[in-house]
Amino acid sequence: MNGMQIAWYGTATLMLKCGATRILIDPYLRQYDKSRPAPPVEALSSADAALITHPHLDHFADIAAFLEKGLPKVYVSENGIAHARAQGISTEKMLPLHAGDVFTVGEFTVRTFQSRHCKFDAATVLSVALSPRTYLHAADAVALLKETKHWKISGDIFALELSGGGKTVMLLGSAGMDEGTEYPTGADLFVFPYQGRAGMHRYMRPFLERFRPRAVMADHFDDAFPPLTHTISMKKFAPAVRAFDPSVRAFVPVLGEWYDV
Repeated sequence: MNGMQIAWYGTATLMLKCGATRILIDPYLRQYDKSRPAPPVEALSSADAALITHPHLDHFADIAAFLEKGLPKVYVSENGIAHARAQGISTEKMLPLHAGDVFTVGEFTVRTFQSRHCKFDAATVLSVALSPRTYLHAADAVALLKETKHWKISGDIFALELSGGGKTVMLLGSAGMDEGTEYPTGADLFVFPYQGRAGMHRYMRPFLERFRPRAVMADHFDDAFPPLTHTISMKKFAPAVRAFDPSVRAFVPVLGEWYDV
């Protein structure tokens, strides 16, 4: 067995590798926060393929930069392909992705499942609306809101299962689930987007009950597009996982570091 490794590059951007195969997930350059180093575009573009969980701004809007550096193919919903075409992005290397698809990319087997986007609660919305930071950077906030209008989902949000090297990763692009979908349980690693609700440590528990993973890694907890987001405190993440099941490993990734699945 070759095993599997995973690395986090900010927001929902992940790279998974198994043997000689690499898969990129939801590449995003964090272009709205100039103080942060951008992900290594050339290195990430060397992946064998990119998978897009949903075509929102922070998951798909920067895909052209990766295609220009040689990313060979992108699996994304037909709605996402239409968004890209409308924005003048070449769709030649884009392949339509649907819930229920099963396919291989090198040493990976990929399965897609219907998912749902996290529903922002009032506390989260108010924390942004009432923050002085929002008003100090009002022009950035307005520009960002205008940009998001070009990248809307229409039910096309997927949970992804990636298997290879005797390991399985289950990941969500946003903290939502489809009640009518039967998800596989017992993944070696479950990637959970830790943003969008107040008290994410409590909100996460139904997901742990549904997916029953052996380990949990958080992502999407960073300040993806200020001033409309902020970095989430991770102090309660691991304790909440341990309270659910002490045998389940929980960790917060360091930017750019590789972890064994």
